[in-house]
Amino acid sequence: MGNAPFLLLFLCFFFFSINLLPSTLAIWLTLPASGTKCVSEEIQNNVVVLADYVVVPDDHTRNPTLAVKVTSPYGNNLHHKENTTHGSFAFTTQETGNYLACFWVDGGNHGGGEVSVNLDWKIGIAAKDWDSVAKKEKIEGVELELRKLEGAVEAIHENLLYLKGREAEMRTVSERTNGRVAWFSIMSLGICIGVSALQLWHLKRFFQKKKLI
Repeated sequence: MGNAPFLLLFLCFFFFSINLLPSTLAIWLTLPASGTKCVSEEIQNNVVVLADYVVVPDDHTRNPTLAVKVTSPYGNNLHHKENTTHGSFAFTTQETGNYLACFWVDGGNHGGGEVSVNLDWKIGIAAKDWDSVAKKEKIEGVELELRKLEGAVEAIHENLLYLKGREAEMRTVSERTNGRVAWFSIMSLGICIGVSALQLWHLKRFFQKKKLI
């Protein structure tokens, strides 16, 4: 009974930490007969990404195929496959930014109509094969859950550092923008004052020539 509060706290923290992490994203896409649909995810550097996709036929009268292309934030091709009904891709991110997975119906299909695709997208700790870890290190039960919790805490810490870095970058950009706006305002005010002074000088000379003053 004495360990019950600790166990409850442990379970609450475990589930709370898991919810803070990128997990499996089950996405249902409906592809038009012509055109492309893309899924993007902002991912930081050195993160494992796993994904499986499969065409879900609406009926058995046709067997549509699709083409898939996955690119990094800098446009590097990570996965490209055509004329397929299913597949998977896996990579470890080398760049920080938006990773893009685009799907379109293969040009060789006949009969038209929309095509449904199921995409399972796993990121970070959700992509880790814990069964292999358990077999390799011969752990199970509470010890395995503790390892998962340790991985979750590390991932949360890395995510917080990433968010902190992004916040610093945004603050720097905001400060630079505010500085430029301030200088632009001062320059605009100076130009207005100069133009006003020039207009007054021109009017004064005009009235003097007309001997009005």
